[in-house]
Amino acid sequence: MWISDQWKDYRILDCGDGEKVERWAEQVLVRPDPQAVWHKRANVSAWKKADATYHRSSSGGGRWDIRRLPKQWDVHYRELTFRIKPMSFKHTGLFPEQAVNWDFIDRTIRAANRPVSVLNLFAYTGGATLAAAAAGASVCHVDSSKGMTQWARENAQASGLADRPIRWIVDDCRKFVEREIRRGRKYDGIIMDPPSYGRGAGGEVWKIEDDIADFVELTSKVLSDNPLFVLINSYSAGLAPSVMAYLLGTTVADKFGGTITCDEIGLPVESTGYALPCGNTARWCADGKA
Repeated sequence: MWISDQWKDYRILDCGDGEKVERWAEQVLVRPDPQAVWHKRANVSAWKKADATYHRSSSGGGRWDIRRLPKQWDVHYRELTFRIKPMSFKHTGLFPEQAVNWDFIDRTIRAANRPVSVLNLFAYTGGATLAAAAAGASVCHVDSSKGMTQWARENAQASGLADRPIRWIVDDCRKFVEREIRRGRKYDGIIMDPPSYGRGAGGEVWKIEDDIADFVELTSKVLSDNPLFVLINSYSAGLAPSVMAYLLGTTVADKFGGTITCDEIGLPVESTGYALPCGNTARWCADGKA
């Protein structure tokens, strides 16, 4: 497992019984986590002292029970700054386990020692976009949500990256890639974190198990003649790391060579010393250091 263990502003204090208790800077939150099937530690006082708890509803969705919590606040990872706030369906606007992928993006771009252009698809609030921009790349950030894209721009501003060469695109990712192919635009690195399920503005249905293979093949057509890396992340239980690695092998490695690695990504748990699995990632890298 690739573990995001370099955080100073984020910690999982404990997890169990389908929940996790986390510290986000000075704020402590309790949120559901279906992976935490074991029992929580009774001696962890944070469970009873949380600033806010997200309660799931048996009929779907849920609600926040807030004792004391600012409307929003900042957390920092290395030189990056992210605005955090409680959202519907338990989210906060950041997936801290992705830091291990941000580190890969950073070191890969810096080691290239050449201009690098990166396409970030399903880019959400911009964690990978900021990591790539901070490392010196020009970035095209694409997400279908105007609100998430604006949030990403605010994160760039907070991180001192507002003047970096970032294109902020609100669009359906497939349609955007198809237009980039027609325009002949190419990228040295591609990042994607597609949802398990979604609906486009025109009623288009996305189901990752059915659509990911065609999408990866399509996206590989905007790779430059000298590409650097491709990274796929997924939170779908039906898409194992090895499946994504196989996709990269048949679409990218067959054409460009290089190396593919894949694994779960996770976060350390303070109370036990173990790691909580949080998602799956596969990486293709041209220089063999994926």
